[in-house]
Amino acid sequence: MTETYDRRSILGYAVGGAAGAVLLGSVAPGRAATMTFKADMKGSTEVPPNQSPGTGTVTATFDPATKELSWNGSFSGLTGPATAAHFHGPAEVGKNAGVQVWISEKGKNLESPFKGSATLTDAQAADLQNGLMYANIHTAANPGGELRGQLVKA
Repeated sequence: MTETYDRRSILGYAVGGAAGAVLLGSVAPGRAATMTFKADMKGSTEVPPNQSPGTGTVTATFDPATKELSWNGSFSGLTGPATAAHFHGPAEVGKNAGVQVWISEKGKNLESPFKGSATLTDAQAADLQNGLMYANIHTAANPGGELRGQLVKA
């Protein structure tokens, strides 16, 4: 009788352990959700502001697990061709900062609509998530930027 009890106990532990392993294996590790950001670009939000009749938008998605930033956008009504476009930071609204990520291809005009992607550094990812990045489109008439919009969580 002791032998039967021991076999049942061992079998019970084995079945219970296997079931627990299956349950643990089916639970995916936690992943942060993809975040969406939007920027409405105008000349009036440039620093300093300008009188551009142009407008534009950028919608960006950010995956915290891979640090990939993907974007698409459009613009119209600029004073001339878009000579460059970037994400700048870290900067609050009303402050300027250096280029962090190129939107346009260096040395080429940007056409509308546009899209792209880049992998951010840890610092850039923190700036984005803290509202400290802005999109900027440059033209010959406004080399410091014709349109600007702060990236905010959508």
